Amino acid sequence: MKPSIHNTLSRRKEELAPSGEFFGMYCCGPTVYGPAHIGNFRTFLAQDVLRRVLECSGIKVKHVRNITDVDDKTIRESRKLGVSLSEFTKKWTEKFHADCEKLNMLPPSVEPRATKHIAEQLEMVSKLVENGHAYAAGDGSVYFKISSDPDYGKLSGLDRRSLATQSVNSAGEANLADEYERESVSDFALWKGRKSEDGDNFWKSPWGEGRPGWHIECSAMSTKYLGPTFDLHGGGVDLCFPHHENEIAQSECSTGLKPYVKYWFHSAHLMVEGAKMSKSLGNLYTLDDLISKGYSAQQIRYALIAGHYRQQLNFTFKGLDDAKSALSKLSKALASALEKAGMSEVGFKKLIMPGAKLEGTIFEGAWGALCDDVNVPKALGEIFAALPKLGDSGENLAAFGAILYALGLDPLACGAAEAEEAPEEIAELARQRWEAKKAKNFALADELRGKISALGWTVLDAKDGFSLKKA
Repeated sequence: MKPSIHNTLSRRKEELAPSGEFFGMYCCGPTVYGPAHIGNFRTFLAQDVLRRVLECSGIKVKHVRNITDVDDKTIRESRKLGVSLSEFTKKWTEKFHADCEKLNMLPPSVEPRATKHIAEQLEMVSKLVENGHAYAAGDGSVYFKISSDPDYGKLSGLDRRSLATQSVNSAGEANLADEYERESVSDFALWKGRKSEDGDNFWKSPWGEGRPGWHIECSAMSTKYLGPTFDLHGGGVDLCFPHHENEIAQSECSTGLKPYVKYWFHSAHLMVEGAKMSKSLGNLYTLDDLISKGYSAQQIRYALIAGHYRQQLNFTFKGLDDAKSALSKLSKALASALEKAGMSEVGFKKLIMPGAKLEGTIFEGAWGALCDDVNVPKALGEIFAALPKLGDSGENLAAFGAILYALGLDPLACGAAEAEEAPEEIAELARQRWEAKKAKNFALADELRGKISALGWTVLDAKDGFSLKKA
């Protein structure tokens, strides 16, 4: 079976195949001005699962994910704190890496930073100016001329003639990235002339001092590491327009080669308890926020990948509890199978890798679901249906290891499973106790532990969460 996805560009499901010796995969990375939230990680985890599925199918992947370390937000926040842009973004880049590691995400093959690729961006902007696809404004900014590209809008299905502005993205949200002088409100900035609020964050260019526009960063870095045309580009659905539409235009018009990208992979938005994420609602959760409530990173990963990537996911605390229960079931079934097979947990962990045969095993249905537009919810259903047949078969255990690798799950990980599913009342008391403990309110934590104990349960603390065991 060959992996397939829904290609946003062709608007149909297509099998994925590398165009060269490797499968080139570029994913828009974080803008490092604060911790990434679970909405961001929903997209990054969908990309992580896709990469793992490709690897399990025998395809060599070159995964490039950038770091946006210069834009309006990073400059504004670093200046507010009185620190250099590089010092500010280094802190949040390291935090992002730490969160990715907790969530068991594979590191990218290459992780370029925008500020380290200014020369490549200037070269691309210069080519666009030379061939008539861009123009310089009086303030030293340079804009892409959308009217010069008859293919503009092919990704999002946008009618270029009806395009009035780039102020709203494909998710219907405000896009405030390019508020500079231009010939047409639909044109977008490739290079931004220096302004006083930029402080010392500027570079020299043929058009004067300034800094790159957001869109040109990804085009320049993807071209450098994957070539002028490559296999797949991923991001959230909100990036389809204008960001990815602009990437296609500036890339194809600067190189003269089409297509810039063969497959486009977009993931849907995340809701929290039925509401849109926002600071005002207090539901813009980070990984640390959820861990502080007693959930493990494995449980959070499970909850974030459990829905289909193209469907909006309603993230709930019940969903996290369900993830905890599901991981517990996986752990119990695996422990029983390992005991029958006489295999240690250490021995099984060596099987959590790509390469095992999946066709003809009890996990063939799960593998087929993952190959069919990365259908994780169907794959999970197939996995649980197969568990009673796991037995002590070495072939099935190896296949189980490969499927777990594809999903990035490790039911043996600390804090992933619980010995027995606790009632909601007990689980809520345990969450309250964990929060009290994190707040160093040890008196309350001890009181809650006593209540839990009186109800017949024991709390087992781990580094990044807790589990409950029937006393």
